[in-house]
Amino acid sequence: MKRKLFLSMVMALMITSLNLSGQVSDTSYWKKGVEFGVGLNQIALSNWAAGGNSSFAGNAFLNLNANYSKGKHSWINSLRLAYGLSKAEGEITKKTDDKIELTSKYGYQIHNSWFFSALGEFKTQFTDGFDYKVNDSVPISKFLAPAYLTLGLGLDYMPNSNFSLFMSPASIRLTVVNDQRLADLGSFGVKKAEYDELGNLVKHGEKSLFGFGGTIKMVYKTILMENIAMESRLTLFSDYLNDPQNIDVNFETQLIFKVNKYISANISANLVYDDNVTITDKDGKSGPRTQFKEVLGLGLSYKL
Repeated sequence: MKRKLFLSMVMALMITSLNLSGQVSDTSYWKKGVEFGVGLNQIALSNWAAGGNSSFAGNAFLNLNANYSKGKHSWINSLRLAYGLSKAEGEITKKTDDKIELTSKYGYQIHNSWFFSALGEFKTQFTDGFDYKVNDSVPISKFLAPAYLTLGLGLDYMPNSNFSLFMSPASIRLTVVNDQRLADLGSFGVKKAEYDELGNLVKHGEKSLFGFGGTIKMVYKTILMENIAMESRLTLFSDYLNDPQNIDVNFETQLIFKVNKYISANISANLVYDDNVTITDKDGKSGPRTQFKEVLGLGLSYKL
């Protein structure tokens, strides 16, 4: 039932987007953008007295934007994709980055910089993820496992095109774990499988988790100085139905250093805390933990 609800929400979001785009005949009200980049890093060693391993790493990203503004109407759309791999001598290829994020937000101006807005957001990943310190052959995450769908209604403060603060007291967040093995383990907060006293499976784990609560989403973009741009995104979610005091946090910041039109360096940092995600430490203790990821890249980039 919950899986059908999830699919219905995704279809509704897509149909709404198609209907809105079909109503727009004057493209002068649209601002579209494409930004992509590829970064590579190689170390080659041969008879190197100081020691070390040869390695190769690469990462790529693609950001698409399509924003519509006319009169009191505002419609902001973005698709953010990223993927990265690394390979060290004598080791298997490891994933270093993996992201699929689709966001669509419609707003109707009610007073100056204030808009009544509806937000839809979908997140997942491309390929399997592993805990390489524990087991490099059994995935701990997959495509659509997890996937997050957020739908919310609220107020949006947008004084200019570089800042947005969306506040929703009524948001739905659906967590999907579309893999039965991971669902049986209770991964990402879904209800895990039930077993009898002999260890026989009684009931499979659920593949979805329904959440209803409040959402705050902030986006800030600025030019720090010539050829240095920064973009920050902060999302907070409190689930009224399950420990509302434990607020989920997702904070991202990216710095882009432009050398010229085709060469740039970028550094991104992502801090995540999700009370439904259990992480096991080296000492065997499990529980929610603050997650952190940093990606540094130097390579080719282009912005349209």
